[in-house]
Amino acid sequence: MQRREKLNFIESLYLGEVLKGVFFTFSKLVRNLSIYLLNSLGLAKNKKPWVTIEYPSAIREYFPRYRGRHRLVLNDHGEVRCTACFLCATACPSKCIYIEAQDGREGGCVGGTLGTTTAEKFPKRYEIDTLRCIYCGFCVNACPVDAIRMDTGIQPEIYPPKRSAYIETKEVLVKRSKELQKQTVAEVRQAHLKKMQRVEKFPFQND
Repeated sequence: MQRREKLNFIESLYLGEVLKGVFFTFSKLVRNLSIYLLNSLGLAKNKKPWVTIEYPSAIREYFPRYRGRHRLVLNDHGEVRCTACFLCATACPSKCIYIEAQDGREGGCVGGTLGTTTAEKFPKRYEIDTLRCIYCGFCVNACPVDAIRMDTGIQPEIYPPKRSAYIETKEVLVKRSKELQKQTVAEVRQAHLKKMQRVEKFPFQND
């Protein structure tokens, strides 16, 4: 398709194009308003005047590669795989990951609680500031031991209007892995939806 470099006199006035645009917009307005009124009366239920999803009452099906909330993966001994190498924090473009390393010989961390560990080094603190995170997945790709994943299949959390609540700690990230050991991604997602529905009805009174 070749673009015409010159417009004729009628086209150069742009009046016809403006009228066409007004007619198109107004026709869509009348159509969608009519469908909405019919829906309100219990008619034309198979048609919707909008294309948005009424989350959390409804949700789209996600692809398996969907990048959801983070989790710290546990090994066969119940310990976090993370070796505090800082590669994820280095690769993060928004600098939202904070890690504080500790020598494994000083006392380890099993499943997010104090205990013993076989690792030479592990993260004493591992925090993600979800207000800064852009969910790009660079941290997942950078990790050499597959210690962090975004395969929880659920959206970012809705927290109270308090900045510190949006910082997800190591314990929170480990808890998600434990939940996926007991439940499937679909079951975790369904529980998340029910929680978000409660938050919608009773803001910031959820458990």
